[in-house]
Amino acid sequence: MGKTFVIGDIHGALKALIQVLERAKVTEDDTLIFLGDYVDGWSQTPELINFLIQLNTTHTCVFLRGNHDELCYKWLKYEESNDVWLFHGGQVTVNSYADVPMNIRHIHMNFLKNLENYYLDTENRLFVHAGFTNHNGVSQEYFEKMLYWDRSLWEMVLAMDKNLKPEDKFYPKRLSHYKEIFIGHTALSRIDESTPVNAANVWNLDTGAAHKNPLTIMDVDTKEFWQSDPVYRLYPDEKGRN
Repeated sequence: MGKTFVIGDIHGALKALIQVLERAKVTEDDTLIFLGDYVDGWSQTPELINFLIQLNTTHTCVFLRGNHDELCYKWLKYEESNDVWLFHGGQVTVNSYADVPMNIRHIHMNFLKNLENYYLDTENRLFVHAGFTNHNGVSQEYFEKMLYWDRSLWEMVLAMDKNLKPEDKFYPKRLSHYKEIFIGHTALSRIDESTPVNAANVWNLDTGAAHKNPLTIMDVDTKEFWQSDPVYRLYPDEKGRN
């Protein structure tokens, strides 16, 4: 029986993804759950998406939607962009597609369009890019975009009293629906961490690969994890995301 791995935010760093798949000794029997944000940061977004599409033909993969993925899709599909997106990695993505033919762009559009907003496995473990706000859970989220934009879930669990138990009166109801919750989106460099962090029943896997830190893959069951080299060393002539 294969293992289940979860992978944090990649942001165009194909070299880092290849490293962690090798270091975790991933096989074709394993399931790979990607937490989103495949784009905007390092220069290999088109190559990365090609790699993921191919990977899905040999492995069981779950591809979740990140906020950057939606912004990239809108640019590819409708030529929509804004200065904030361009500043935070979008310009690197735009540049990376300069020589990509239209037929490949359409394939990538389709990939980004069909990403999942969340994934719930058979053991009631939730995988979602950012978080959710509805106290009845992700299936009741009124503002769908919160699933890949929210930061309040992570901020809440960081601020919680560590002695608070699920049976306690003031334990947040939205946490009680799931055995565990795996997220990315909010880089752990914000709290000076570069390895996965657990708070309450939430695991954050965004170890800052968009910036100076490694990409991370984790065995969902054992919590053993593997990391790439710091990504800036893999792309020494680039800056990564602002």
